[in-house]
Amino acid sequence: QVQLVESGGGLVQAGGSLRLSCAASGRTSGSHCLGWFRQAPGKEREFVAYILWSGDSTYYADSVKGRFTISRDNAKNTVYLQMNSLKPEDTAVYYCAESKVLPNFPTTRYAYDYWGQGTQVTVSS
Repeated sequence: QVQLVESGGGLVQAGGSLRLSCAASGRTSGSHCLGWFRQAPGKEREFVAYILWSGDSTYYADSVKGRFTISRDNAKNTVYLQMNSLKPEDTAVYYCAESKVLPNFPTTRYAYDYWGQGTQVTVSS
């Protein structure tokens, strides 16, 4: 059973930066995909970015492209989301998620099998 634990959220002023971490345990090797999603109050959970555990494939939502960077440390089984130039509209609970197999549509929440508990990110104006 894969377990995902997010950390690194907090309160930051607009224009600031935060780095989220997602530590994975219990996973097996293979072509798995790790995604970050976020959910603001009253809104649907939306895709932010994904990365494959093997290879260099990454992909970002248009709303964060150029500001957020997803990366991984395979030795630590940890994926990071570096968030720069934060905006108030980035305020949300951020979740990491992992798929058991390489998904066909990794930008959709239904492609993922395991989810973390979420970490709150609040950006003040």
